[in-house]
Amino acid sequence: MIQTSDRFKEHVTRALADDDLKIALSRTTGLLQARRRQVIDEYAEYGAARERAGAIKDHTLAHLDHYLEMFETNARANGATVHWAKTPEAARRIVTKICTQAGAKTATRVKSMLGEEIGIAQALSDAGVERIETDLAEHIIQLAQDPPSHIVMPAMHKTHEQVAQLFDDLHDIAPDTHDIPDLVGSARRELRQKFLSADVSISGANFLIADTGATVTVTNEGNSELTCTPPKVHIVTAGIEKLVPGMAHASVFLRLLARAAIGAEITQYTTFYNGPKRSGDADGPEAYHIVLVDNHRSEMLGSDLQAMLKCIRCGACMNHCPVYAAIGGHAYGAVYPGPMGSVLTPALSSLKAAKDLPNACTLNGRCKEVCPVNIPLPDMLRNLRARQWEAKLASPVTKLALGAWRFVARRPKLYHFATGMAVFGMRLLSLGRTRIRRMPMAGGWVKYRDLPRPEKGSFMQQYKASKHAGEKRP
Repeated sequence: MIQTSDRFKEHVTRALADDDLKIALSRTTGLLQARRRQVIDEYAEYGAARERAGAIKDHTLAHLDHYLEMFETNARANGATVHWAKTPEAARRIVTKICTQAGAKTATRVKSMLGEEIGIAQALSDAGVERIETDLAEHIIQLAQDPPSHIVMPAMHKTHEQVAQLFDDLHDIAPDTHDIPDLVGSARRELRQKFLSADVSISGANFLIADTGATVTVTNEGNSELTCTPPKVHIVTAGIEKLVPGMAHASVFLRLLARAAIGAEITQYTTFYNGPKRSGDADGPEAYHIVLVDNHRSEMLGSDLQAMLKCIRCGACMNHCPVYAAIGGHAYGAVYPGPMGSVLTPALSSLKAAKDLPNACTLNGRCKEVCPVNIPLPDMLRNLRARQWEAKLASPVTKLALGAWRFVARRPKLYHFATGMAVFGMRLLSLGRTRIRRMPMAGGWVKYRDLPRPEKGSFMQQYKASKHAGEKRP
């Protein structure tokens, strides 16, 4: 995916005018929030597990060199070939070389954001290898030629109706009906033979287990197992931060991941891959490669962005972000959207290339509240804004607005008067209705949605009135 974060405002304007996108986001984010709330409420040990998970990640990152060496040693002992890639370009070279040496014409793929990050799709295309996405949502966006818009649900931007039309137009045999079971059956029919005839399989890894050398995938469709077993060659691409020390530590994250991501106690399939096919095994690949990718992660160690390396890619921060819910993932113009993407994208590219992303946040704190490893995303976004200011990357309009706010904020009487007048003016603009539909000099706030009419009086005015009323009561 080509990063276009520098055109964030242009993308947002287009996203806000897309009625189908509003429907798709509204249907999905609301459902995911409700499901997560229910399973978290039923998980009495959630707080302790969350604290434990954060501590495991902190410990692993503090000793990352030790655990990486342990993982490599154990993976090699299992029969894997371990490769190290400092950059996405190096990772792509390794993957395409393995495919070329295997004489591969087709490659099946399990959904992996690391694969998107390093550009696996383009690399396979350049090498003349047909790519077959096997995750249902990835199959949908491959047909639509779209990039993912969410790290767990890459086709979140598509409505049921749009998917049905896509299958009608592009599947060899159109689905019998547009009911979901028939759509799923149509995708299964389309993909089945491709699973069995692929030359190479490529997957990511949700976790790397240092003391066994195993890689772990967590899916709901069983496509990972069907992707990684029949071909003669299996390639795993994973970021170096995916490490956990052992199985007991992995189990803590497995109990948190599905709850945070999709509101389920656990996913349908959790598979531990431990090398190529051994003598006596009924099936499995003959060659097994693991590509460990750095791509600026080692530079984040010891910095104020290190906590971002704790991320387990659950997507909960996106599902609860009001900005993401309004504009979707494509508007961010990067592989990783939402709050975690607004931190990670500047770290993986540059603050200049992604300068609008740290500002795409209301700082309401929901992302931190729902994060299963308690990443302080709002604090990190504030830090990025400060660095942006120090690097003189803020726009002239931003500088003027902040200067005006600073002038008023340093004068309490003027500040209270100004906020009181602003509230009074906004109530006038509502014309007696509960919503404001037009607002001079702030058309962007109300162009695609109505702004709720504010309460009568500013917060301080209401507080004083409430306090005064309390003093009068006997």
